[in-house]
Amino acid sequence: MSVIGVDLGGSKIAVGRFSNSWKLEEKRRREVTPGESFPAVFAALVDEVKALQTDGVIALGVGVPGLIHQPQGVIHTTPNIPGGEQFPLREKLEKATGLLVAVDNDANCFALASAKLGLGKGKKVVVGITVGTGVGGGIVIDGKPFRGAHGFAAEIGHMLLRPGEPPYPTQDMRGEVEQFFSGKAMGKRCEAARDPNDYLEGEVCAFMHKDIYKEVAWMCCNLTHLLDPDIIVFGGRAGRALAPHLDGIRVELTQWLLPGTPVPELAIETLPDAELLGAALLTSTKH
Repeated sequence: MSVIGVDLGGSKIAVGRFSNSWKLEEKRRREVTPGESFPAVFAALVDEVKALQTDGVIALGVGVPGLIHQPQGVIHTTPNIPGGEQFPLREKLEKATGLLVAVDNDANCFALASAKLGLGKGKKVVVGITVGTGVGGGIVIDGKPFRGAHGFAAEIGHMLLRPGEPPYPTQDMRGEVEQFFSGKAMGKRCEAARDPNDYLEGEVCAFMHKDIYKEVAWMCCNLTHLLDPDIIVFGGRAGRALAPHLDGIRVELTQWLLPGTPVPELAIETLPDAELLGAALLTSTKH
């Protein structure tokens, strides 16, 4: 028996078939045209799933970059794919494929993969944070994703960091995490950057490096006092770029935590295709 996982993004559809021991058997990828409507993306998704669907496939898990109503599997929002609002993704996929389907936020999938098979394996409370164009989050407790009352938990990128004080001119004055160290935000903070690596390395954006490490530590401090995690694990291109700076972030974090508070492990997840694997793993936590 095997299962299929889908990592759906604003620029791509990645699909993988995994064995019952979670080994990747086959993988496909299709680019998505920027601005393509969700119904068109859905049709392409079904095509890619059917291309990997064999007689031994029993279930399908899908990670979506947006909020998902649980347990219905209905999309609330897809910020990077227009036309996805209120789309009954789980129901339509079950009808199109005949498979048991689980749907969740893509960052929840990342956290689940880390907790089950990555650096968070064997740990009670795992927080996963993906830093790419935006900032996503997932929480796994005792091996199960924590989704909250409506499926909207772990929106770490929308936690307020400095309310009313975003680090660049904007009409949106929330001052949330995503406005500080998402890839999009760092590009606005350092417009001279020619490559995303410039945001955290080298001289071009050096003026903001210490601020970003401090801001990451503040976020981790809030998460630590709220959840008492064993580990906070980072993924995404910008998240992985934090690797050389974790020691400094840990020192900063320790300064802000209340005395005696256990300091969580900070790590960069090394699992390949973690979001895709996590989507497949959703099928094992469906009931």
